[in-house]
Amino acid sequence: MTTTIPTVQSLIAGRWLGAAPASALTSAIDGRTVYHTHAEAIDFGEAVDHARRTGVPALLALDFQERAQRLRALAKHLTEHKEALYAVSAHTGATRSDSWIDIEGGAGTLIAYAGIGANELPSGNVVHEGPALPLGKQGRFAGTHLLVPRRGVAVHINAFNFPVWGLLEKFAPSFLAGMPCIAKPASATSYLTEATVRLMLDSGLLPAGSLQLVIGGTGDLLNRLDGQDVVTFTGSADTAAKLRAHANLLRNGIPFNAEADSLNCAILAPDVTPDDEEFDLFVREVHREMTVKAGQKCTAIRRAIVPRRHLDAVAARLRERLAKTVVGDPALEGVKMGALASKAQQRDVAERVEQLARGNTVLHGAEGFAPRGDGVGEGAFFAPTLLLCEQPLANAAVHEVEAFGPVSTLMPYDEIDEAVTLAARGRGSLVCSLVTKDPRTAAHVVPQLAAWHGRVHILEREAAPESTGHGSPLPMLKHGGPGRAGGGEELGGVRAVHHYLQRAAVQGSPTMLAAASGEYVRGAALNESELHPFRRHFDELQIGDSLLTHRRTVSEADIVNFGGISGDYFYMHFDEIAAKDSQFGKRIAHGYFVLSAAAGLFVWPQVGPVLANYGLDTLRFVKPVGIGDTIQARLTCKRKIDKPAKPGTAPQGVVAWDVQVTNQHGELVASYDILTLVLKRPVA
Repeated sequence: MTTTIPTVQSLIAGRWLGAAPASALTSAIDGRTVYHTHAEAIDFGEAVDHARRTGVPALLALDFQERAQRLRALAKHLTEHKEALYAVSAHTGATRSDSWIDIEGGAGTLIAYAGIGANELPSGNVVHEGPALPLGKQGRFAGTHLLVPRRGVAVHINAFNFPVWGLLEKFAPSFLAGMPCIAKPASATSYLTEATVRLMLDSGLLPAGSLQLVIGGTGDLLNRLDGQDVVTFTGSADTAAKLRAHANLLRNGIPFNAEADSLNCAILAPDVTPDDEEFDLFVREVHREMTVKAGQKCTAIRRAIVPRRHLDAVAARLRERLAKTVVGDPALEGVKMGALASKAQQRDVAERVEQLARGNTVLHGAEGFAPRGDGVGEGAFFAPTLLLCEQPLANAAVHEVEAFGPVSTLMPYDEIDEAVTLAARGRGSLVCSLVTKDPRTAAHVVPQLAAWHGRVHILEREAAPESTGHGSPLPMLKHGGPGRAGGGEELGGVRAVHHYLQRAAVQGSPTMLAAASGEYVRGAALNESELHPFRRHFDELQIGDSLLTHRRTVSEADIVNFGGISGDYFYMHFDEIAAKDSQFGKRIAHGYFVLSAAAGLFVWPQVGPVLANYGLDTLRFVKPVGIGDTIQARLTCKRKIDKPAKPGTAPQGVVAWDVQVTNQHGELVASYDILTLVLKRPVA
């Protein structure tokens, strides 16, 4: 029986394209052809036009909060269908644990960005990056910054090593930002990306035009972009350099973000001895980074920098671990490391190892290497290879040549500053690990390493039980690095979302700035009425609804009583002589008394829509309040964030209130935002 080999298809303008087979995509395990790319040409003009005309308005019909909900639901859908992706992932040579990083790590990134959107972004599609700054003496002219969605497309060009996570870690922040994307995975493993996109499309959660998929080359795609678009890239430093210099990207000022492969390192500090737990942590981390994904990680440890006096001990323990590593078909029980992604990758790694071996010593390599499984001789397996460079300051290759596979080079140093110099010889990388048990070493070394690395991972026994490891980028932290690593930043929590938004300075009256930003700006027109704002439901409240409270004069009894309740007997509140000699010249009230007294001025004590105060932001005590001073508060609805309804919970939203506390002279004494949960009006 003849088995039809499927053709991997592109998703362009809402339809799947590709029937005629082109290039063969082979199994990394046994070399047999498992898929073909398609031969049909892609009309990139149609793809870009579809993203702009269909994708942009469809995404902007939702707001940040609604798109965050979609991301969470999408993660749930992918997780429910993850076994289908694991089955396809087996062709890439990945073990189950390797695929877990890719598949479930990708879904986890969607969940993380769903949380970032829900917790850090407003309702609507405008982010006010305040505060507003007065630009005139009378308070009638001010300026601020807004972040708004671009009206273009994000082109994501991804590497072969993480076909799922690589797609989703870029898709999540661009989707949250309201920007449609065109994803172009590396061909070698594009079949797994295609399977992921099909699941995403089947979920029904993607607005039309929000995601397109390109299988094969990018043709004239980059020539069709303009200043509203964004390009992101993950891959080799050489390719990143070529793309960065693309004439159309330069001509139109198109933002370009690169995350390039780099010669990441791990440093074993001189305070660690072979008897310490940290010594074994270092060895395990290097071994793990050599063997997970068969070393095909942009964050893998390529240079292991160790004290010269401990070189032999480190080498012996690493060789022992590598000798026990079972390599072969991941479907077999006991196999801990799979294959490289393709035969081409196997050839490339072999060439790079040959370059690295010149003038260096191979401590562990291909001798006796025999991967397990049927047909593995035609697969893309490569032996875990450990090299030793005795004189790393005199050898340029170990700091310039990267073998993108299970390969690492040991290099000794004599003093810790020499280790820092060796780390910097990589000319910038994504991550460096420092294994130390001495905080003084960390204090001395980390600031120096931070200049050359996008992330510094400090590993010791306290952090080890919870550490996610050297090679694991996290959604809430920056992923990227300077110099050779591309100079870009991916992930990093809400920073990544901001990358896809356009920042604009806006000037005008406070009233106009409030209207444009959707957020109250001090000095803007207020809406005052006899109905207390705390008596209004979430959907009845308007930005600018305000209350000016009655006044309260602070007495000595207030200070004494608050001290007794709180236990705060700080001398500035109780010692008349010491307070008189201070810069204030008198006893002053507790700042938190002022905060509490202000709450007493503006709260509505009866049952109403306000459920709870769950946060306080931007608190500042601006001027001291003394005995006999009179305070007054102004409470103003500043920002509203609509929250999705949860089962068993009444519909509600979050309201941020601007609070200004003034004294009898009209001077600001305290300033803050208070966050409350507010019920929505019951549906009749």
